[in-house]
Amino acid sequence: MGAWSGSLSPAADSRGKTDPVIHGNWTDALAAYAERLHAAAGPDHHVVSALGAWLLVALCAPLAENGAQARAELTEVLGVDPVEAAQFAAELLSQPHPLVASGAGLWMAPGVTTPAMERWRDGLPPGVTTGDIPTQEAIDAWARERTLGLIERFPIEMDPDLVCLLATPLATKVSWAVPFEVVDAAALAPSPWAASLGRVLQSPRRDTRHRQYVTETDRAGTVGVHLAGARGGLLVGSVIAVDPEVAHADVLAAAHSIVTAEARAPHSVTRRSLFDIPLGHGATWTITEEQVETEAADGREEVVTSVLPAWSAETTVDLDREDLGLPTAARIIKMALGLTKFRYEATQAAAARYSAVGFAAAAVTGLAIATSAPHLRPGYRREATLRFGHPFAVVAVASSDRGVLSRDRGSSRWLGLPVFSAWMSEPAEAEPAAG
Repeated sequence: MGAWSGSLSPAADSRGKTDPVIHGNWTDALAAYAERLHAAAGPDHHVVSALGAWLLVALCAPLAENGAQARAELTEVLGVDPVEAAQFAAELLSQPHPLVASGAGLWMAPGVTTPAMERWRDGLPPGVTTGDIPTQEAIDAWARERTLGLIERFPIEMDPDLVCLLATPLATKVSWAVPFEVVDAAALAPSPWAASLGRVLQSPRRDTRHRQYVTETDRAGTVGVHLAGARGGLLVGSVIAVDPEVAHADVLAAAHSIVTAEARAPHSVTRRSLFDIPLGHGATWTITEEQVETEAADGREEVVTSVLPAWSAETTVDLDREDLGLPTAARIIKMALGLTKFRYEATQAAAARYSAVGFAAAAVTGLAIATSAPHLRPGYRREATLRFGHPFAVVAVASSDRGVLSRDRGSSRWLGLPVFSAWMSEPAEAEPAAG
């Protein structure tokens, strides 16, 4: 396998566990939520957005204001008080990261509303898309636009019985501050991928904007870390366990801990010195040693280079799991709408690409609430179609609709008067309704 790259600081020359870093409640809550979401996605190749799903559930939290059980369920799922989660979600949407396109949408069936739903809708952050339930074409276009074209179709099919639809999109397209080099896949040997690939990525030698090192973690043991910074302030980390038998959930958890710590405080993770690792070929690295002229104060210079494959993934995840909070969100919307019977669908579609020049990723999380179909029984139906296929009359008569006449006592004289009339004998082409 190719050698790791990048320089390790002299202060990080001893073996140790990842330094303790004070995480905010939000980081901890999202890391815990991410672990459950990855479990839902399964052990195969996939990409998800924990933040996207968490945001959707958090936005629903105000609807649980008067329900003790729902509040308790949301507290467990969100990892924080639901009211605080809703406020935090609103802040994220109102003040987006410059490299992350974010948003939300709430659509309702015409005439289906309650005071509780109206208060909730009016309290959503500015910029949230609202309106009637869209067509499939319209919601697909909305998803494409909000995800920078990375998600082609909204993850839920539109249904005539839909009464409420909520969605949260997230997307980013960034360029590395320093691109990778593209090299022959032999640099990845002895990995089996070296034989199946032609070219792979290699970090630029000695460029400190690619941070890479070996460290120890509680859940994944010894891991290799590569951190690439994007122009504008996005950090993308790759973390590999030396032991390939380590469960993917444990490696993901270690990666969340390492990358969030490094994003908050660069170089805050304790690095294992290469001088504490045996020379030669290992499963995850090759370490060599030579005599050189060095500026290192202790005469021990460390350089790490990373070799990794480019990759892409597209994943659709069913979010109908109590530990993800979408069922609770569906139930509190159902109660706010006053529905007796309902059904729902909660799904996330995500896509990502990691290449020599940058990283692109997007996700759309959707929650759809529909009325249950009524019970049907055998019977009869008669229908009539009236065809105005020859000349006919048209008459317009003043009426008291909407109280128009009540504002002027004299206007009551208009009541019942024919105002306009016509005989239609020359039909014209019907134009489509204005958008």
